[in-house]
Order: sequence, then structure tokens, then C-alpha cells
Amino acid sequence: MTIIITGTSAGIGFTLAEYFGKKGHTVFGLSRKMVQSDYFKTIATDITHNAQVQRAIAEVLKTESRIDVLINNAGMGMVGAVEDSTQEEILKLFNLNLVGSVQMMTAVLPKMREQKFGKIINISSIGSEMGLPFRGFYSASKSALDKVTEAIRYEVSPWNIEVCTLHLGDIKTNIAENRVKTKVSEPYQKTFNKIYAIMNSHVDEGTEPIEVAEYIEKLLNKKTWKAHFYFGKFGQKIGIPLKWILPQNFYENLMRKYNKMD
Repeated sequence: MTIIITGTSAGIGFTLAEYFGKKGHTVFGLSRKMVQSDYFKTIATDITHNAQVQRAIAEVLKTESRIDVLINNAGMGMVGAVEDSTQEEILKLFNLNLVGSVQMMTAVLPKMREQKFGKIINISSIGSEMGLPFRGFYSASKSALDKVTEAIRYEVSPWNIEVCTLHLGDIKTNIAENRVKTKVSEPYQKTFNKIYAIMNSHVDEGTEPIEVAEYIEKLLNKKTWKAHFYFGKFGQKIGIPLKWILPQNFYENLMRKYNKMD
């Protein structure tokens, strides 16, 4: 298969690209930083710039007759109080997490329609299913991507193109180093500092990226897809059905305790 993966300079994206390259697939990694690997080719691309996206896909098609899989992995985190977040920070986040992913889908869909086959995985978060304290805009950006995924599934299904969202729990990567961190004002400082420490400890104790690669391999072998798949530790995944079935105030109290806000 010919597989395109975004955000391959480090973390999950790099692990995915090497994993599928080692399996014998032709893998192209799109990231702003060039990466040397024996298992995939990097095309320097900022996916928030549509012209760069289009050039990258054109480069892939110079040597490949097909595009079988797109994994929209590129993204960033953002932490801080809703009140303290600036317009610039919010737009930067949505431009990458939502618009960049949409531009990637738009670029590969003509080829996928032509070949009447394609699979697109949009990497989201378990946190997209709920508004997380001091991560409100991150949750919102991924939730927006979820809804776009649901919509496009209807639109591209006549061409045997499958699209899904993969919601991840905490994965052991360097995401903390690349987050947008807003300037937290005095009223929120004490609570934020406590939650931020917990947040980082969850990442440190997270699932290994190679396990994500193994899960995605199984996903690609499925004949049909649901709109949403969830991968992570039980304690994080259980939060989703609990949100659906518990009274809202009761659920919020559980979340406060989970984040040690009481």
C-alpha cells in the first residue's frame, strides 16, 4: 500500500511511518522538519499551507500510481484557561488540528475517487468527547474534526472510501514540549498548576506509540469501519460511556475528582 502520514518528525507519527515502512509499505511522511529514515520518505510540508499540501501530494504521485491510506496525525495540544486564551492561540490551534487535516483530505480524495478506494484515519483524542478543564480549546478542535469526519463519511462513501476518527488516550510522547501554553492569570494559577502536573504525569505513564501502530494495522485490515474508534487505557476510555449515561452534574463531579480539583 501507499500510505501518507502527517506529523512524522517525532512521536506517534514517526513510529507509524517506520512501522509501516518496515512492513513493506511505501510510506511518505509529511512534516515541517526533514527526518532521515531508511523506511519512509519525508516531504517537507506545513499542512496549514494548502499550496505546500498540494505540492506534496503531486510529488507522491510522480512515483506512485495510488494513494491507499492517509493518516492525519499532525496536531498540537493547548493548555490554559478559556478566559486567558488569545485569538492568535486559538486560530493557530484550529488551523493545524482542523483546517490542516481537512486540506490533506481534500488533496488525496481526487486520487481515491479515481481508484474507487481509500482509507483515511483522522487522529483525534478521547478528550474530544468532553470539555476538559484547562484544555477546552484542544477538546474543541478535536471535536470539530470528529464532526467533519462524520459528515465526510456520507459524502465519499459512493467511491468505496472509508473515513474514521481514532480517539487516543494518553500516549507516551514529547507532546508536552510542543503544546501551546497560554499565559495563565492569577485567579487560575493554583488549580492550573495542579492539573498541569497531573496532565504531564498521565503522558509519562501513557501507552507506547508502537501499540498505536499495531492497533492501526488491525484497523486497516477491517472490511468496514465505524465513524469512531477508541484506543487507550481503560480508565480513560470509560469516561466516554459514563458521560453518555450519567446525569451531567454527577459526571462533572467525577471529572473534578479525577483531576483532583476538590
